[in-house]
Amino acid sequence: MKILVINCGSSSLKYQLLDMDTHNPLAKGLVERIGMPGAVLTHRTAAIGKKVIEADIPDHKVGISLVLEALVHPEYGVITGLEEISAVGHRVVHGGERFSKSVIVNEEVLEGLRECIELAPLHSPPNIAGIEACQKLMPKVPQVVVFDTAFHQTMPPYAYLYGLPYELYEKYKIRKYGFHGTSHKYVSQRAAKLLRKPLTELKLISCHLGNGSSITAIKGGKSIETSMGFTPLEGLMMGTRSGDLDPAIVAFIMEKEKLSSEEINDFLNKKCGVLGVSGVSSDFRDIEDAAAEGNYRAQLALQIFAHDVKKYIGAYAAVLNGVDAVIFTAGLGENSGSMRADICNNLDIFGILLDPEKNKIRGEEVDISAADATCRVLVIPTNEELMIALDTEALVK
Repeated sequence: MKILVINCGSSSLKYQLLDMDTHNPLAKGLVERIGMPGAVLTHRTAAIGKKVIEADIPDHKVGISLVLEALVHPEYGVITGLEEISAVGHRVVHGGERFSKSVIVNEEVLEGLRECIELAPLHSPPNIAGIEACQKLMPKVPQVVVFDTAFHQTMPPYAYLYGLPYELYEKYKIRKYGFHGTSHKYVSQRAAKLLRKPLTELKLISCHLGNGSSITAIKGGKSIETSMGFTPLEGLMMGTRSGDLDPAIVAFIMEKEKLSSEEINDFLNKKCGVLGVSGVSSDFRDIEDAAAEGNYRAQLALQIFAHDVKKYIGAYAAVLNGVDAVIFTAGLGENSGSMRADICNNLDIFGILLDPEKNKIRGEEVDISAADATCRVLVIPTNEELMIALDTEALVK
């Protein structure tokens, strides 16, 4: 079985075609600048490497059409015809309370996705556009949606509700939803295999650390608490997102800087985080380089971030009443040994101890704990595309 995974952004489109017998990607790529001048498709396969295709790409339908043409192209394609694609799995950011698991697309599901637009106005429209484009281009191929929020629908009400009048939850569904669910689900399953224990018996803390970051407490394979909230703005300080704030700060900044609600939302999402603190970049690699050269604000940004992660690990160890393993994943979590060391330093109260030599690895699936650690520390590269494909395969079968 071959499954195409589609991840539509507002002006971009990522894709992978996976062979489900081997779980390996046959091809993958990125369509950039959809609806803008200079649009381009970068297509990659193991056999030919990178193929760059420049074209006029006014919308997602044209972008997906180009992707399908690339997949069957006689020179750089990997399949002989579209009939070889058994199903398409779509990453959808927000499923609200309506969707607690992946589903096969029908008109009722599409209507539910449209109802969720107000919860994710930037992400949902391109997600829906990608699904509708695939329906038109491949009308006989099953379409499946996999939600970033679905994994967190197992949180109990006392974990997902805020200290607001309950009527606001009833009227507007204001609650914690959590994100990065596909990543947290994947690495928790991999952790169980590495630890050689049933997932149902494990207490795990999954740290998805990158430009967007979130931490999840996972008990028995289910999310019971997570750091991102009603939107991805809550939780850790991130690349450009502020993370947790005293709510009064928002009104204070709006008044002092004369900002509208739209402007303050843009400010908190795009101009804060490690970018705002460091003044260097939103990319942790640039900040680590600047910190190594003695840049105080870059050093401070890294210290704040490590401190934030450490706080959440401590809190979630309490929520779980113990922890069997801490997982590091995503760009920063997988590749920065120095950040992992800073986070885990002085967490020996939870049995968290690193082996400095093992911690030198980058992007490998490995246990980096010291021999005498009672809580394992795992580095597990995330694979959201494979998780989407596995969910899709299970549904269409």
